[in-house]
Amino acid sequence: MESLRLRGCNLFPGAGGPILGPCSPDRATPPLKASGPATRASAAGAAVIHQTPDGADILGGAVRRNDTASDALFFKFRIDPLSDVASEEYYALFQLFEGDAFRLGLGNAPEAWGYSAAFAAETGPDNKLPGEYNLNSSQPEAGPLGEVKRYELPRHNDQRTLVFKVQYVPGGDDLITVWLSPDLSRGATDENQPESRTTKFKANASFDQIRLRHAGGGNGWIFSDMAIATSFNDFLVVRFWETYWFLGLTALALLAGVITSVRVVEQRKYQRRLQLAEQERVVERERARIAQDLHDDLGSSLARISLLSNLVKLDKDRPHEVEAHADKLAQSADQTVRALEEIVWAVRSGSDSLQGLMDYIAHFADEMSEGKAVRCRLDLPADLPSRPLLPEVRHNIFLVVKEAITNAIKHAATGEVLIRAEVRGDALGIEVRDTGRGFDTGALPRDSERNGLRNMGARARAINARLEVHSAPGRGTTIKLAYPFPKSVERHA
Repeated sequence: MESLRLRGCNLFPGAGGPILGPCSPDRATPPLKASGPATRASAAGAAVIHQTPDGADILGGAVRRNDTASDALFFKFRIDPLSDVASEEYYALFQLFEGDAFRLGLGNAPEAWGYSAAFAAETGPDNKLPGEYNLNSSQPEAGPLGEVKRYELPRHNDQRTLVFKVQYVPGGDDLITVWLSPDLSRGATDENQPESRTTKFKANASFDQIRLRHAGGGNGWIFSDMAIATSFNDFLVVRFWETYWFLGLTALALLAGVITSVRVVEQRKYQRRLQLAEQERVVERERARIAQDLHDDLGSSLARISLLSNLVKLDKDRPHEVEAHADKLAQSADQTVRALEEIVWAVRSGSDSLQGLMDYIAHFADEMSEGKAVRCRLDLPADLPSRPLLPEVRHNIFLVVKEAITNAIKHAATGEVLIRAEVRGDALGIEVRDTGRGFDTGALPRDSERNGLRNMGARARAINARLEVHSAPGRGTTIKLAYPFPKSVERHA
């Protein structure tokens, strides 16, 4: 589309600013050809028209039509009436000229007092002067006794946009359609404008000049945003968020957002499934452990109790043997109760914390040292971080500590066992120390002691913990367990 930009006459930089010289064409771009399929001319800036009864051409011959034309042209301009209803009588017109002959003018006709046309071939129903035609407005004026006028009075600072179409008729009056403050948003056309803003009449609209004219009262009018086009669509104001590229980018962004959301949801579902699978695996492993404990601890203890009961019956005539069997029965019953208590503690939901583990270790140490010459001294932190522990983890930690305490009390020949625990960073450290006779870690005297240490090491490895055994004959024994908390274990305040 070719275009010619024109300087409006009397450019007005602001209210109260200077009135500059006459209008003249800006030849920075080439002139339009009237036969072009999408001709458009526009005027840049704002023009203050004041006391210019003859006006001056702002078109410079860029576009022209005569009585032989049969196409259509669209004209647009924006107005701010410095002269308004309080300044009457006056006229202010955007007017077509053919040579020096008056043709159609639009703005405020001399006798109309409202937005109107002048030099039309018809006279409006509300007009008195021939050739004047009031323009319909969506903001009509209120008349006396509740009467509503179809036209609108110009008022200063109430800017209006005016678009008119000329359908040229060869050898006759041309068909004029005027829209006062039309809808110029995306999707608007000259066919779907509201009737309240539309006025139709006939006029001679041949031209080779366009002049901006004012005479009479007031300070004139400000004309701006003036343009001529062959299509109504050229005047549409398409904001950037209404452009196809913006809508396309928005659609792509929404699509990307939907895809991302779907992926995030699917990933969360997958992670949830993994968590459920891991929980099921942990539950199954815990069930297997409980079943194994029931078989190993309770099963063997109950079998021992049954055997000893039978021995009591067989030796009922030997009091010393019955007393020995009864002592062993009591010990086995105590072991059975303790084993059952450990199983219940391991599966109880309230025991799945670091504090719960420390409390149970303290409880077990008190029970083991009760009635014995060995004293268990506890050095456990009073304020532990609230960290959850899986059943498998807390059970294996307890069994390592249990084995260490039991060995110290039964075999170390010591008067005191120290049990210490601390949390450093992301690791739990537990130490069991005695001052007993100690042993050579490279030459254990009994298989039971070897098996005990071997079991402790296996339980530590099962939970990715590190076990250290320090002992020497006559220097006591120290067993250290270091358990690193998993990264996935969530901290709680």
